[in-house]
Amino acid sequence: MANQEHITPSLRRTPLYQVGVELKARFTGFGGWEMPVQFAGINREHEAVRNAVGMFDISHMGKFTLRGENLINQLQGLVPSDLKRLQPGQAQYTVLLNSQGGIIDDVIIYYQGEDATGSQTAVMVVNASTTSKDKAWLEQQLDLNQVQLIDQSATQVLIAVQGPKAVEYLQPLVKEDLQPITAFGHLQATILDQPAFIARTGYTGEDGFEVMVDPDVGVQLWRQLYQAGVTPCGLGARDTLRLEAAMALYGQDIDDTTTPLEAGLSWLVHLDSKGDFIGGEVIAEQKAKGVQKRLMGLQMLGRNIARHGYPVLSAGEVVGEITSGTLSPTLGHPIALAYIPTQLAKVGEQLQVEIRGKAYPAILVKRPFYRSTNRLTS
Repeated sequence: MANQEHITPSLRRTPLYQVGVELKARFTGFGGWEMPVQFAGINREHEAVRNAVGMFDISHMGKFTLRGENLINQLQGLVPSDLKRLQPGQAQYTVLLNSQGGIIDDVIIYYQGEDATGSQTAVMVVNASTTSKDKAWLEQQLDLNQVQLIDQSATQVLIAVQGPKAVEYLQPLVKEDLQPITAFGHLQATILDQPAFIARTGYTGEDGFEVMVDPDVGVQLWRQLYQAGVTPCGLGARDTLRLEAAMALYGQDIDDTTTPLEAGLSWLVHLDSKGDFIGGEVIAEQKAKGVQKRLMGLQMLGRNIARHGYPVLSAGEVVGEITSGTLSPTLGHPIALAYIPTQLAKVGEQLQVEIRGKAYPAILVKRPFYRSTNRLTS
C-alpha cells in the first residue's frame, strides 16, 4: 500500500475504442484518454483529409449543454468575444479567461436559440484535458439558479468528418441538406434515423463537420463511413493538420499564462462592442500598450525539426521556446510555433533553434503555414 500513490491511473476509453482496436490502430495516452494516434500511418491519414476525407474519434472532448434565461448575458462575462452577435444556428470560437487575461481554455460556443419561455440553449465543446477544470469554473461563475449545466462528455460520441469530400460522404447518412450550412453553422439533424447535432467546424484547416450522437449511433456511423471509404485518422494526423493551419493546441501553444493578444487571437476579442468580462482590464491594457511577446510561425531552413520545448535563439541568446513543431506533410519542410519577443516578432526575421546542443537556422513566416482552398469562411 505504501506505493499506491505511484500507480498510474487507468486511461479512459471512448465508445469507439473497440472499433479502433478492430482497425488495428496504435493507441496513446492523451488528456487522460487512450486514443488512436494512427491507423494506416500519419502521412497517409493527413493526405486523405487534405485531398479527400478522413474521420476522427474526438469523443474525448468535453461536451456541455447550457440552458436558462439570460444565458448569453452570463456567458458574456466569461469570454472576450461578443456572444450577442450570435444568431440561432451560429457558433463562436473563443476563450475562457482568468482575472490576469490568461486562457483557461479555448472553446466553441454553439448558440441554439431561445424557446417560447425565454430560455436560451447553447452547446459548449471544450478540451479533453480541461473538461473538469472548465466545468468547475463555469459552475463557479454562472448563476446556477438561472442556468442549468448538463455535462454530456461521457454520454455522447463526437466524430469529426473532415476534408473537401466531407459533404459527399456524410450526406447519404443525413436526412437534412448539409450544403447550406455555413462555416461555424450547426443544426439538430437526423443521422441513421436518429437525432444528431451537426456543426460545420473542425481542427484541420479543411471543410468538414463535427457530429455528436448517442454512443450506439456513433459506432454505427463510424462503421458506415468506413465502409463507404472514409479514412480513419488518429491524433498524429490531427496534430500535423492543425499545425499547418496554425491552430493552437491548449497546454502547448496557449495556457493560463498566455493572453489571446499574445497568442495571435486578437480577432476574437471584441472590446468595442461588449461590456465587462473577466480579464478585460488586462486585455484592454495590452491592446493599448502592446504585448511583450507574440506567438509566431517559424520555418526551419534545413531538414531538422524544431520540437516542443526547444530553445529559440537570436545572436546566440535564448529569446523564446518552441511550443509546437513538426515536419509538414503538405509543404515538405519543418514548421513550428514559438513565442518571440515583440521586437523580434517580424515576418522574415532570421533566428536559430537549438536542437541537441547545436543551433540551426530558421525564419519567421506568416501564419497559417497552409491555407486550404476548400475551407469555408464564416
